[in-house]
Parts: sequence; structure tokens; C-alpha cells
Amino acid sequence: MLSDLLLWNKIGRIVTLLSERLNITSEHALDLFYTSKTCERLHDPSSLLYTFSDLYIVDDVIREMQQ
Repeated sequence: MLSDLLLWNKIGRIVTLLSERLNITSEHALDLFYTSKTCERLHDPSSLLYTFSDLYIVDDVIREMQQ
């Protein structure tokens, strides 16, 4: 299981990548991420999503938005 500090760092990296990928502000990217099902899964240790790369998770958020 990921410690809170490591999870916060991972979320920061994901939000930064999401902001760059979508060319939006960090605040907008943070809002998009925290309202996504992907974020919910990331906070659920049993999903093991935290073991996936930051880029994979960003792609997952974008796929979710496209649906």
C-alpha cells in the first residue's frame, strides 16, 4: 500500500501531466482528476491502480472523459 505522502506526490504528477496534455490550468486539471472515477480507484488500495505509471493513469482519466 502507498503511504499518503507518496500518493499525494503521485497525484501531483498526474495533475501536472493532465494539465500539460490537455493544455488546461492546473486547477482545472485537479478538478477533473478529483471528480473522476479514476481518482476514486486510485484511492482504493485494492484496485492496485497506484502501481501503474502516471502516464497510464492520465490516459485513463482522458479515456473516462471521452466516454
